[in-house]
Amino acid sequence: MVRKNVEAVNEKVAAEVGRRRRVVRNFPAAPFEEPLEFARQVFEFGSGQAVRRLSLFHHLDKSPESGSSRQLIINANKYALIKGGYQADMLELTPDGLRSVDPGISPRDQLRARIKLAIEDIEIFGKLHERFVGRSLPAKAALIDAAKELGADATAAEEAIDTFILNLRFVGLLATLSGAERIVSKDHALDQLQPSSTAANQPSFGPPATRVSGAVVTAEHAQFDSTCFYITPIGGPDSEQRKHSDLFLGTFLEPAIQSFQLTVVRADGIDKPGVITKQIIEYIVRSRLVVVDLSYHNPNVFYELAIRHMMRLPIVQLIRKADSIPFDINQMRTIVIDTTDIFSLVPRIATYQAEISSQIRRALENADEVETPISTYFPGLRAITTG
Repeated sequence: MVRKNVEAVNEKVAAEVGRRRRVVRNFPAAPFEEPLEFARQVFEFGSGQAVRRLSLFHHLDKSPESGSSRQLIINANKYALIKGGYQADMLELTPDGLRSVDPGISPRDQLRARIKLAIEDIEIFGKLHERFVGRSLPAKAALIDAAKELGADATAAEEAIDTFILNLRFVGLLATLSGAERIVSKDHALDQLQPSSTAANQPSFGPPATRVSGAVVTAEHAQFDSTCFYITPIGGPDSEQRKHSDLFLGTFLEPAIQSFQLTVVRADGIDKPGVITKQIIEYIVRSRLVVVDLSYHNPNVFYELAIRHMMRLPIVQLIRKADSIPFDINQMRTIVIDTTDIFSLVPRIATYQAEISSQIRRALENADEVETPISTYFPGLRAITTG
């Protein structure tokens, strides 16, 4: 019995070590949009001049020494948006970084700078764009093979493709043409800008698992370290909310989570014996990952979201474009999915899957540094489980 327990512990430790093994990347560890927003904050705080790192993060209500703050600076450096590391006294925008965020720059020049930093200057992204420009977005597996050929480490190739796709979309190099997503040239992206005599109208590009069908599991028998709990409005069997939840689960979440060795569990997949509310809360506080769909502004969803925020454990937020993101949580990254009609949704399925995969990956890699609206103002407050 003791031997079995020791073996079980060793297996768990080995799995955790494998999960935390350093990933070798020849590309930044985040999509371009977030470091660009940080560069914009640097610009606004210092009016384009160099700023003190500590003063900047105090202004942003963030800890300058937290892992997430350090990673933000690292990624901004890898995209050549700023100069100065996470231990530097001063942070300064690079010339291209300044052009990317300065509202006084013409939209065309600003977009050129963004394309340069997000795609062209990242060697693997630039080569991928050169290889596939003018073509429909290939299958993800084909892109992963291409990334490996171009030097991506096997353990990081999928992440490279997720980031590549998101960067293409953000800077306008991935466009929906004739009902399909196509990788377009820089000239095409520049031509799509609306002509303007002023720089006031800035270009804005960006986002407008395994589960056995019918399977049920009790909280008692769940393997929480390999579980992704999906918080979502469910509704009745034939309701619009149920159809919406099924669509998001099968089309976006399950494909996006496939490579993370996690099992997706939704509330209706929990076996009924026992107190169902207790089991749901146990999933919320113990699952390795929670994905929350804020669509329809369901009160139960927000209640469960608040519990997860208190736990400060990995979380990813989704919402349909038709709904607004509530003020109290609008500073957290939320993936917006346009379900306006089939013509808006279908061509971008691969992009949404890549965006969800990217957010899941970053959430799991920074599991000890989860920032929520609660942690922003009460950094020392954290709920813990004893069972």
